[in-house]
Amino acid sequence: MTLRCLALLALLVLSGLAQAQFSAQIMPPRFEDRAKPGDVYREVIEISNIAPVPLRLTVATADWSLNAEGGVAFQASLAEDSCRPWTALEATEIEVPPNGKRRFRFEVRVPQDAGSRQCRFAVMFEGEPTPVPGVAVPVAGRIGIIVYLDVGDARADLRVVGSGVVEEAGRPMPMLRIQNAGTAHGRLEGFIDATDATGERWTLTPSGNPILPGATRDIPLYPVVNDDEPVVLAFPMKVSGKLEWRGRAIDIDVSADR
Repeated sequence: MTLRCLALLALLVLSGLAQAQFSAQIMPPRFEDRAKPGDVYREVIEISNIAPVPLRLTVATADWSLNAEGGVAFQASLAEDSCRPWTALEATEIEVPPNGKRRFRFEVRVPQDAGSRQCRFAVMFEGEPTPVPGVAVPVAGRIGIIVYLDVGDARADLRVVGSGVVEEAGRPMPMLRIQNAGTAHGRLEGFIDATDATGERWTLTPSGNPILPGATRDIPLYPVVNDDEPVVLAFPMKVSGKLEWRGRAIDIDVSADR
């Protein structure tokens, strides 16, 4: 019997319309790594074409930001203090054979004087515009692969600054309000214990949403249950234990209430 969380952790998702016009499967969805000033960081993205015809893609870098709801907004123009001038792509146009694969390389040349900071950007793959019935203009599918590169001593500093309850898929879930006082992004990882108002014990795991430097974000905690196990949470819930990010533990000892 497999274990699952009540809600799936977010992965890269295209809109239904764009997905219908895009036959690429691109992995991994993100890179999270570290480099020293003066390093040349190199990585490979694998693109699979699941269609019986060639797939032509344009490739570019983009800066990005998160809105209050956690949605990603990409921008082609250089953001202030962008690290995209450090990056180089293998090509700006590629073709993937029918039902085939292609490995795509990129690199980041970190300046010697870069200091300690996080380099964040996206590698964008965009398909050819395709006419869609009922749509006035052709539609092109697009996928952004997110890169987080911690330079020098950059690191997250995650702190619990509150707790409460959020609605997830129509169900109330406990959440932690997390502040990142560091210089790199972080995520909560691991499992913690909880006891609800009826005395029932639960194991919880956090969503994998990123918390960017200087940001404060509400992170839902999902009960880990068997596939056929009903979930009825009674609030307030006592939540305690340790979560972590890159080997740094975050102590949790809160009450989550509506």
